[in-house]
Amino acid sequence: MELISINDVREAAARVAAVVVRTPVLKGPGRDLLLKPENLQTTGSFKIRGAYNAVDSMPPEQRDRGVITYSSGNHAQALAYAARSHGVHCTVVMPDDAKPVKVAATRALGADVVMVPPADRKAHAERLAAERGFALVPPFDHPLVIAGQGTVGLELVEDVPDVEVVLVPVGGGALAAGVAGAVKALRPSAKVVGVEPELAADAAEGLRAGARAEWPMSRTGRTIADGLRTNLSDLTFAHLKAYLDDIVTVTEDELLDAVRTLATTTHLVVEPSGAAAVAAHLNHADELPAGRTVAVLSGGNVDGSLLARVLAG
Repeated sequence: MELISINDVREAAARVAAVVVRTPVLKGPGRDLLLKPENLQTTGSFKIRGAYNAVDSMPPEQRDRGVITYSSGNHAQALAYAARSHGVHCTVVMPDDAKPVKVAATRALGADVVMVPPADRKAHAERLAAERGFALVPPFDHPLVIAGQGTVGLELVEDVPDVEVVLVPVGGGALAAGVAGAVKALRPSAKVVGVEPELAADAAEGLRAGARAEWPMSRTGRTIADGLRTNLSDLTFAHLKAYLDDIVTVTEDELLDAVRTLATTTHLVVEPSGAAAVAAHLNHADELPAGRTVAVLSGGNVDGSLLARVLAG
């Protein structure tokens, strides 16, 4: 299976430069910790990088028929934004348990939203794509999406050339795959560690067994980190197997404590999925390599009522 190259990531960086925020590197909570806050992106997460790269790379005649995806929220908003930027129609199939704030934000960007049971969203999107001629842009299982997400790693190494450890959340795996591939190409000595919720640890299980693991949605759906409930694809698994140095898991309490810590010490609003890397740094230092560490905050589209409960303790 062909993996993306650093040239693919550089080409993606050129495509997305006009719309993507080059997020700064900030001081984080805890010793030797820096943050790459992708929650500061226009759509609130890193997903705009991969979605825009995929849409911008399409032949115009394909793109003009419209695009479609399936997503619990962050990729949904990203593809809606990318489609609107190109003046094309977007349809998003979302699980019926998606966070209301993410559904509303996706609709506000002009997308048609179709709600289905969580286990049906991919098949429903594929069926609509076939019936209506839409171009399917999956949330992670595509080389152009992975290359776009890899621009996070490209910027990170440019801004912190002496980085020794990179912590990155793992859901469907495109962010971790792209970041790990870019970091290893530019700074081979750096260690890249993935972070997953204990309740959705299919990647950890698969990487340790040497074969991709498949957890049902009824199992991964238990975690509050809704952006990290998805299993890896064969493509993202191949990238993580090649580039990731290790993977650690965090508890639900650790995720929520990291959200609270980020809000109160760095004034950054981050969703539980986006706080996973910081949760690992604060609670699992004994499992992590030592050195100058950058944690990727993948998103900040947190439900307001959840944030209020977290801040209230």
